[in-house]
Parts: sequence; structure tokens; C-alpha cells
Amino acid sequence: MKTRSLVSIDDLTTEEITKILDLAAGFEKNPIRDVLRGKVVATLFFEPSTRTRLSFESAINKLGGKVIGFTDSSSSSVTKGETLYDTIRTVNNYADLIVMRHPTEGSARYASEISTVPVINAGDGANQHPTQTLLDLFSILKTQGSLENLNICIVGDLKYGRTVHSLLMAMSRWKTSFNFVAPEELRIPDEYKFYLKNIGLDYYETSDLTEVINLADIVYMTRVQRERFSDPMEYEKVKNAYVLHDNMLSDTKPVMKILHPLPRVNEINTDVDSNAKAYYFEQALNGVYTRQAIICTLLGLM
Repeated sequence: MKTRSLVSIDDLTTEEITKILDLAAGFEKNPIRDVLRGKVVATLFFEPSTRTRLSFESAINKLGGKVIGFTDSSSSSVTKGETLYDTIRTVNNYADLIVMRHPTEGSARYASEISTVPVINAGDGANQHPTQTLLDLFSILKTQGSLENLNICIVGDLKYGRTVHSLLMAMSRWKTSFNFVAPEELRIPDEYKFYLKNIGLDYYETSDLTEVINLADIVYMTRVQRERFSDPMEYEKVKNAYVLHDNMLSDTKPVMKILHPLPRVNEINTDVDSNAKAYYFEQALNGVYTRQAIICTLLGLM
């Protein structure tokens, strides 16, 4: 893979994804390396973040690199009226790579087109979150032993969930069956259903999680995102649509795992945390190894 940006999961071929997952497995065995000595990574987070930002910073520090940037647009010159164009054109003078999260869909693509250094999309609005997807794939591969012929049950906010959209596009490369569980207001957008139909993959839509949970190899829970709703009343109607409890897991597949991009609000009860099928905290750890692999790949170091 040549040095370039990662804006969408579709920027990667299946072979490149496989290579990144292999590298991540290597970093899991040996995460402390000095391959980024002398390199500077700018983290530009125009939206709040905990796991994504900190796992990127952890990944960079473990590889001997340095981090600059901001964690809130209020601490940047955006508050003075600076455009995204000027921010990117300035920051690319200071860094070897830019990691950016922004609330506007398409902002990461725009940044990648004007930056002189690679840009990693750490989430652009309700569009995509490719590094989350890669750590999700790594988590699925680790727990299931393969990415082929799996049943993936995706639950919650399927309309605005960028992690959902990226995961669907990625897993469609393998022979995946999808069950989409959402209230009417938050169903998966038609464009993704048309895509699956066109490539001949099965999917099933329902509003009843109990109808499909026992079929799943992976249950991918998501929170209903308050920040994506312009009408607070619409959010209130759907915020508690699904809550996963431990007693709902008794008849699920023995090797089934529960994933969640986090943060959770109340869609997974804490009584699930002690169940061996809960994997979301290990999933978050996998983000460090996967992001180490992504950074090294984009910079042409591996």
C-alpha cells in the first residue's frame, strides 16, 4: 500500500485489510517498538472523543512518536473563524500524519485532498469511521477465527451510526449474513440495502432483537446518538429502544461475542459485563494494535 490517506474503508482493498489485520496481530504480541522515532502525528478532534483519541495517542507513544493537536475545537483557531482549509494547510506543515474527527460528513475527504501528508478519518459526522471498522474486524477475526460465513446482528442506531455503515461495507467483502435491528426511525439507509442486494448478500430487518439474537455470531450493539438528532423529542422516543440484559444470552451461540464501539449509555446492562460473551472492553484494547498497524502502513514503514 502506497503512502496515502484513509478516509473510507473502501479506500482499502481486501488484501490491504488482511495485511493490516496481520500487522495488528504482530503488534499485539510486541506493541513497544521505536518505528515512529522522529515522527509527529497531529490529532485534530473537532468532536469529543475518548477511546479513539486515546488509543491513537497510546499507539503513537508505544511506537516512539510524538503527538500534537487539540481535543476540542473550542481550543483551536476555529473559534476565531478559521476555515478547515486553513487549519489543514497549516497543521500539515507541523506533522507527518493527521488524525481528524469532524462533525461534518465529507470533511475528512476534503482534508485529505488538500493535505500534503496522509489523513486518517477518525469519524466524519454520520458517514464513516474506518479505523473503528478495522479494529472491529480484528476483534471478529480473533473471536471467530475467520471473517467468512458469519451472521452479524447489528442493533440500535443504524441510520446515523457511522461505525455501522463502515462495518457493513467491510464485512460485505466476505460471505456475511446481516440482521438489522432498529426502530422504524433509525433503520439502515436504503443505499446500504441496495448495495447488499446488488452484490447478492442476505439481510433481514426487524425491530425485535429476540427474533434474531440466537442466530448471531456477533451482536454489534450501538447507542442512540443524541448529538445526531435536531429534535430532542425524536431522541426521547427511541433512546431506550434496546437494552441487552444477561438473561437474553442464555440460548445464544456458545462462541457468540458482543461488540460495541462505545461509549455505551444504557443499551448494554452492566450485568452483561461479567458474561464471557461480552467483548467490548477487549475490543477497545484491540484499537491500539490496529491503529499502530494503520499508522505504520500509511507512513510506508511496514
